Amino acid sequence: MKNVEKLKNGMRPGKVYRRLELAELSTAVDRDLKTLVAHGEVRKLSGGLYYRPQKNAFGAAPPEDRDLVRAFLKTDDFLLTSYNHFNRLGLGLTQVYNNSLVYNHKRAGDFTLGGKRFTFRLVPTYPAKLSKEFLLVDLLNNLKRLPDNTASVLENLRAAMKSFDHDKVQDHLERYGKPAARRALQEAHA
Repeated sequence: MKNVEKLKNGMRPGKVYRRLELAELSTAVDRDLKTLVAHGEVRKLSGGLYYRPQKNAFGAAPPEDRDLVRAFLKTDDFLLTSYNHFNRLGLGLTQVYNNSLVYNHKRAGDFTLGGKRFTFRLVPTYPAKLSKEFLLVDLLNNLKRLPDNTASVLENLRAAMKSFDHDKVQDHLERYGKPAARRALQEAHA
C-alpha cells in the first residue's frame, strides 16, 4: 500500500494525468492505478488518461474540458469551442449541441474523454482565444454543418452587422475564413 499512497499523494485533486506522467511515482504504476480506481480515489477517463477527482459539496467534480484536452493532446496549443457559442451571436440559432470542438495541429476525429464527446479538427491556424468576430467567421465556415435554417441566419446577419467590429471581422475573415464565409459576408454587406 505504500506505493499506492505515494502515487495518490503525488496526484493533485482536480488534475488530469497521462499514465506516462505517473510512472515516475510508482514502481508498479498500472497495478497501483488499478487499485486507486477500484477504491474510487482515481477515475480512468480514457486509454492512458486518469483523473484525481476534486471533491465539492455535490460529490466529485468532473475534470475541466480544457484539462482533458490538454492531457490528451500533450500541449496547450489548441482552441476549445462549441457550436453552442454561435447562439450568443443573436442570429436566430437555437440548437444545443452535446460535443465540443477542438481546433488543433495534432489530432483529427471524434473522441470521448471522461464521458464527454470532442470533435478534433486539424486546422492551419486559429486564434489564441475566442472573440465575437472569430465566432462569426467560424459560424459562416460551419454553416452547412448546422441543422438550423441557414437562410434566416444570413438574413439576421444583414441586420446584425452593425454590432460587430468591421475591421476585426475582416481581419478574422482573412486569417480563418473559407471562401463560403467570404461570400456570405459580402452578401450581408450588400
